[in-house]
Amino acid sequence: MLIGLTGGIASGKSSVSSLLVKHGALLVDADQVARDIVEQGQPALKEITSFFGQAILHENGSLNRAALGAIVFSDKDKLAKLESITHPAIRSKMLSTIDRYKDENPDAIIVADIPLLYETNQMHLYEAIVVVYVPRKMQIERLVARNNITLDVATSRVDIQMDIEQKRALADYVIDNSGSIEETEKQVVELIQRLVSV
Repeated sequence: MLIGLTGGIASGKSSVSSLLVKHGALLVDADQVARDIVEQGQPALKEITSFFGQAILHENGSLNRAALGAIVFSDKDKLAKLESITHPAIRSKMLSTIDRYKDENPDAIIVADIPLLYETNQMHLYEAIVVVYVPRKMQIERLVARNNITLDVATSRVDIQMDIEQKRALADYVIDNSGSIEETEKQVVELIQRLVSV
């Protein structure tokens, strides 16, 4: 079974995906794939650099994520341009990994962790969508603490994505990650049991 896992920024998708793996699921992580496709020498990095300029690179030629983030998180048009470069490459690599997992283990629960699943209109690729939910206020608080950024910067990063309440309403399943890790794990175990019985 192929599951799409999503949620808002700082909702705890990584924690939930780790728990899903702990309980037997196979994981394809869009964030990891996104890092892989912008390694030095990769076509996507060359295209990003040609559009955004050398200022987004470290001296050694690797991507300076902070510099690129400062540009795109304050400008929706530039973010859209970045996404038009990265999303097709990410999707292609993820789908090839998913196909390999299906070939190796046809009965597995395969979880694709995709932060922008709704924003990139990928719902049709998955048999069920799971949203990791925390209230917007908690997203912002976690983002400030995790990334050591200002409240204004955190708010703009949350606001640039689809509203978490909309994602929650569209989900087939919701994991509420606003409580303890034990409460989240209990929900993950229940989810796996429900998916296996489908």
